[in-house]
Amino acid sequence: MHFSRSGGILLHPTSLPGAHGIGSMGHSAVEFLHILLKSELKLWQVLPLGPTGYGNSPYQTLSAFAGNTLLISLDSLVEYGLLQPGDLEDAPEFAATRVEFGKVIPFYAAKLGQAWKNFSSTSHPQLHAEFESFCHLNASWLEDYALFRALKDAHEGAAWTDWESELVHRESHALAAWRGKLAEKIDAIRFEQYLFSKQWSEIKAAANDLGIKIIGDIPIFLAHDSSDVWANPHLFYLDDDGRPSVVAGVPPDYFSETGQLWGNPLYRWDVVEQDGFSWWVERMRTTLEKVDIIRIDHFRGFESYWEIPAGEETAINGRWVKAPGEALFNTLLQTFGKLPIIAEDLGLITREVEHLRDQFGFPGMRILQFAFGDDEGSRFYLPHNYHANTVVYTGTHDNDTSVGWFRSEGNGNTTRTPEMVQQERERALKFFNSDGSEVHWDFIRMAFGSVANMAIIPMQDVLGLDSSARMNIPGTADGNWEWRFSREQLSEETLSRLAELASLYERTGPANLLP
Repeated sequence: MHFSRSGGILLHPTSLPGAHGIGSMGHSAVEFLHILLKSELKLWQVLPLGPTGYGNSPYQTLSAFAGNTLLISLDSLVEYGLLQPGDLEDAPEFAATRVEFGKVIPFYAAKLGQAWKNFSSTSHPQLHAEFESFCHLNASWLEDYALFRALKDAHEGAAWTDWESELVHRESHALAAWRGKLAEKIDAIRFEQYLFSKQWSEIKAAANDLGIKIIGDIPIFLAHDSSDVWANPHLFYLDDDGRPSVVAGVPPDYFSETGQLWGNPLYRWDVVEQDGFSWWVERMRTTLEKVDIIRIDHFRGFESYWEIPAGEETAINGRWVKAPGEALFNTLLQTFGKLPIIAEDLGLITREVEHLRDQFGFPGMRILQFAFGDDEGSRFYLPHNYHANTVVYTGTHDNDTSVGWFRSEGNGNTTRTPEMVQQERERALKFFNSDGSEVHWDFIRMAFGSVANMAIIPMQDVLGLDSSARMNIPGTADGNWEWRFSREQLSEETLSRLAELASLYERTGPANLLP
């Protein structure tokens, strides 16, 4: 399954402009859709949309099904009649180009709590009907998630493995007792999820009406401290106390000499498969309701995954274990008829992984920043070596910005030496036939001009920003996921130039799925 030639921008909604400290699903999201139109682009790629926990990473969420309520537009709640305009006047002073989660989280908690009280105590017939319908249609995951979040709050944020034994092991009498005790809180959590669903559905509908498709993101693994693992412990390798016996990661690579120790619990694929992959079917179904195209993060883990014994301090001591990717994707194909999937096939990719990807026609990924080394692996990322069924990026959320990469300002844990950095810079300039004064435009032009059917540019590269705008540095815990842009940074000249390149390289059409 191939996608038609198209282009788009990678921008997580948290990075949108806005008055309340974090990007939201309100007017700034709608304005961004029109920014895409002005740019002649029809794709908006986002990161996972789930509720984040410690570290604020969208790749370590508290649920694979729920939404991040920090994305709820408070201004829209005023329009719904759930808040009054004056209710938002006590907002603290937020930074314009960073998400200050320490300020944002308590502010949103207070305002969403106030909206719930107003909803509960006043008549909103249409909203009440929509809320009841939402709860009914999503009960399969919503009930466990709402209880999980209520219990987590009742235990001061402690991981579920630190709760009482009867809750860790989900004894029915204990769950029933706590449901009664926390009934009001559980309803409030359901309500917040309804608001997220309502607003995101409105944004997706607006995008589709404009001919724009949204690319979402499914991380293969789940956070251990999540409602999914707590509610489905039989699907994961856990010990008797609910703690992982083996965990996920990747061996040493471009980003780190010791690999990446993610710590996620690993699936008991034999159990998942015996159940007809039903959990994965529901995960895919829910995600396809939110987005049009799915990028599967760490696709290679569906062929083989890196298993690390729990308690290891690095990812060095692990082993590759086979996974039933072919059986899973056959099941999904039979269920949904088509699979609009992009395979994130970066890292150590074997012929077996390539065969799995190509068997189902999934496009893989190419990162231009990886193209300028002197090794055989770098040649793979040079545009003249692409084939059409490919998605090219200047960089992703895990990379430096293109300007930062070129200047080598903040490359995190990369294994590149200063000599390698200089050599790569020189090769890039020769390849671009450029003096490097506008290196981000060199990268964009090269991506758009490639044979790859889809080309995605991070917003930071559209704006030509340096390393201070980087979204994430793999292997680090602090300061990530905070970048935002301000509307003043984006000039009409930039939009016009982007549109010119999109038109020149025939990337102005929608990303239709081809046979």
